[in-house]
Amino acid sequence: MARSSDLRFRATTAFQRYVANPLMRRLPFHTLLETTGRVSGLPRRTPLGGRRVGDAFWLVSEFGERSQYVRNIQADPRVRVRLGGRWHSGTAQLLPDDDPVARLRTLPRGNSAAVRALGTGLLTIRVDLTG
Repeated sequence: MARSSDLRFRATTAFQRYVANPLMRRLPFHTLLETTGRVSGLPRRTPLGGRRVGDAFWLVSEFGERSQYVRNIQADPRVRVRLGGRWHSGTAQLLPDDDPVARLRTLPRGNSAAVRALGTGLLTIRVDLTG
């Protein structure tokens, strides 16, 4: 029998993959994280929430290392982030020692509430922006 966290993970990721992400990718000013697919080598764009603070972009992954974009970061930390319609290159850092619940309090409320409600393995990520 599947645990409730596994059911939540499968339901949430299916909804995101087939409904929410395709719609959000089309919005010209929605924040996107572009990683390189660890198997395909192709660009993978994931809509997400977070906040730029100086030369860093902060976000929290709701499923931690189970998220496909986190697995891509582990294989290649070079990423791009689209903020306000403009792309920025950077290097992503997974921060397992950071308190993701406290971090969510510093990020936009709407996305943070969804991440807290649906997430089962929160993980803080910082992207050091270079351009």
